[in-house]
Amino acid sequence: MMPEYQKVTLENGLGLITCPMPHTRSVSVLFFVRAGSCYETADQAGISHFIEHMCFKGTARRPTSREISEAIEGVGGIMNGGTDRELTSYWCKLASQHLETAVDVIVDLLRNPLYRQEDIDKERQVIIEEINMSLDSPQQRVGMIFDEIMWPDGPMGRDVAGSKETVSAITRKQMLGFMGGYYTPDNMLISLAGDFDPDKAAKIIGQATAGWQRGTKPEYYSSRPGQTAPRVRLEYRETEQVNLVLGVEGVSLFHPDRFAIDLLSMMLGEGMSSRLFTEIREKLGLAYDIHSYVEHFLETGVFVIQAGIDPGQTEKATVAILEQLARAGDVVSEVELHKAREMAKGRLLLSMENSRNVAGWFGAQEMLMGRIMTVDEVTEIIENITAKDVQRVAGDLFVTGKLNLAAVGPIKNESTLADLMTIK
Repeated sequence: MMPEYQKVTLENGLGLITCPMPHTRSVSVLFFVRAGSCYETADQAGISHFIEHMCFKGTARRPTSREISEAIEGVGGIMNGGTDRELTSYWCKLASQHLETAVDVIVDLLRNPLYRQEDIDKERQVIIEEINMSLDSPQQRVGMIFDEIMWPDGPMGRDVAGSKETVSAITRKQMLGFMGGYYTPDNMLISLAGDFDPDKAAKIIGQATAGWQRGTKPEYYSSRPGQTAPRVRLEYRETEQVNLVLGVEGVSLFHPDRFAIDLLSMMLGEGMSSRLFTEIREKLGLAYDIHSYVEHFLETGVFVIQAGIDPGQTEKATVAILEQLARAGDVVSEVELHKAREMAKGRLLLSMENSRNVAGWFGAQEMLMGRIMTVDEVTEIIENITAKDVQRVAGDLFVTGKLNLAAVGPIKNESTLADLMTIK
């Protein structure tokens, strides 16, 4: 039985979604904030992520990060936060009887962070080390380069953590100003899933957030590729593999072809029976790992293929990948389509067994789209996608002028790879 949900808006504008799952003994509490890299100017890059870190450093009632952690871990719960392009989230999962503790702790760290200068200085260095770790990882670095060439003039082209330069320059005053403008109840939503009484939960949340003042609508900064020709960028490193990312602009969360593109990705590069895995790894032996994935955002999206390749086989592998993209619009069998449909539905249904996933499913949709599609609605859409739909979206996506390729490894032949960027 699929979870049912209720949606209300409190007097201060705070959204609340409750999704009881009485067969569980836990509850997941997710706080969503409409903040992230798409709400930052270039000189603010990384401020949303910095704020997320600082919220866990102490409040007036719980002055240290240890006291915050112990409040949740002391009752067997887990807690964390995360910053992405369009949302920042804070979440907690714990035994049902401790719901009030979870709400109290998260509201406290969002409303009453201390922002001590010494903590800011320490955490600044921690984040710089986090950035350094990403820069040192070829798999992460190639993704950063891909974003830079995909969205050269927009916030999506910047790392969510910011750069070492911007993080070094962010001040306490800037963070307090940003938080005051974005961390307001009418720019937030709480999503609960698990074993709890909805009326009691609403009362707990209403009391915990009483007196929290509304703010002004935050500004969203757009990112569009503005692309008419392929883009290629290489970064030379003495590594054993070339880490390669090849992708194109996709579609937004609101686009009617969204789910058809999801199925296309499953056919092409999700799983060991996908076309790319079968051709590039099993048949040609050119990669250990090759996969694809899709992301949808408020105004745009992306279709990505990522692979680790022997440096001497980079050109051959690139040609083979492009050939698979060219064929994607030609033939889609009913057997292949059926497998992709079942994969999509199966993943969704399995995810609904976890209360944190359920809270995220309902909450993120409401925050980003202003409406919630149920599991049954999505399942019906997937069932009605035809082979012609998948072929059509493949033809729309995989066009020479939309191609972007980033690579990190011991190769320098950028012009050679650029010459290969053609969908025939």
